[in-house]
Amino acid sequence: MKRILLASTLAFLGLAQQPPPIPPPPPGTPPEVTLPNGKSQRDEILKAEHKKNLADAAAISKLADEVGEELEKSDRYAVSVKTLKKLDEIERLTKAIRGRLKKY
Repeated sequence: MKRILLASTLAFLGLAQQPPPIPPPPPGTPPEVTLPNGKSQRDEILKAEHKKNLADAAAISKLADEVGEELEKSDRYAVSVKTLKKLDEIERLTKAIRGRLKKY
């Protein structure tokens, strides 16, 4: 009787330590695409987009510093067309970063 109890306890503990099975992907999702080098295509795209985001953020920072300097130099209530174009470029870069981040 003790052997049966011991065997059933060990079997139960053995089953409890197994990792849960991986659930199948939801229906309608495309299968994971791998590149010839074995890496995931999605991961490579995300890495490239991350690099673009960092470059765009650096450009935004540079443009924002330039706009701030131009506004400090100006003693009038008007801004130059050059400053407005820089502000438009900041807005365009910001929208590009936001669009890439919302994709996933």
